Amino acid sequence: MPVSVEYINKLPKAELHLHIEGSLEPEFMFELAQRNNVKIPYNSVEEVRAAYKFHNLQSFLDIYYAGASVLLKREDFAELLLHYARRAHQDGVVHAEFFFDPQTHTDRGLPFELVFEGLRDGMAIANKELGMTFKIILSFLRHLSEEAAFATLEAAKPFLDRIDGVGLDSSELGNPPEKFARVFAAAKELGLPRVAHAGEEGPPAYIWDSLKLLDVCRVDHGVATSKDPELYEHIIKTQMPLTTCPCSNVSLRVFNDFKDLNVIELLRAGVCVTINSDDPAYFGGYISKNFEVLEAVGMTAEEAAKMAKNSFTASWLDEESKARWSAKVDEVLKEYIA
Repeated sequence: MPVSVEYINKLPKAELHLHIEGSLEPEFMFELAQRNNVKIPYNSVEEVRAAYKFHNLQSFLDIYYAGASVLLKREDFAELLLHYARRAHQDGVVHAEFFFDPQTHTDRGLPFELVFEGLRDGMAIANKELGMTFKIILSFLRHLSEEAAFATLEAAKPFLDRIDGVGLDSSELGNPPEKFARVFAAAKELGLPRVAHAGEEGPPAYIWDSLKLLDVCRVDHGVATSKDPELYEHIIKTQMPLTTCPCSNVSLRVFNDFKDLNVIELLRAGVCVTINSDDPAYFGGYISKNFEVLEAVGMTAEEAAKMAKNSFTASWLDEESKARWSAKVDEVLKEYIA
């Protein structure tokens, strides 16, 4: 059965692959630049949007890190989180497990505590206002050194009771998972769940190494899975979740067109696929848009519901919450079909 935008928006969803810095919309970027007296290399919102034409991951990251420079105060990070939550809630997001990149901010002189507490402030407001729940994932920047990652983990120790896991993001090519094996082992000893970006621009070997060397419980992106039959079989057998991001994949030319996406192929093969927005301010779509574009590859209403349920299955919510939200997805599907 085909899908409607209204149906997609009604489906409850957990977002598991969201870079909070990547939800910095151009309008808010300009507002913060003026408020904090920060110069940015654009004269208008239109110029920023025109720059959002990327040919690979690195060309995106260059703009991404420049944009983050306007975030300077605790309240900036609280507002950033709240802006995302209000927009995502319109798309049916009831729970978000988001990444933040402390090194993006500490490397320009901001205290870890300022960034972290600002985001926590925003989470508290969003929970009260919208009923949304959150998990926060500290991500290491893989283009930086192992030493820098260890320093970030050390800085995070006073806050570990409120950090829900660690991740690995930024430039994938040339920065294999093995570079951070010891850091992830240390995070495991601290009791932190682990996820990692792998198999977006990188090869299937990066997914294998994330599983074996980093001991991840989710693979972020992971679309290169289909290039390795043995890996494909393993991902299906173990039900290792993939947090895929269709709009991002096309924007960064991982796939040339939405009709080339392999997300539905993976789902139909039995992979635990989830749909996410990655960096929605930069890639032109929050979570519902990432569902909508899958019509190009024949997504049905039942498949949309399956991926929404997968998002709760793959989340770090308690079992009661997972069951409750999955039942709500079934209700929305049943009503839509009727």
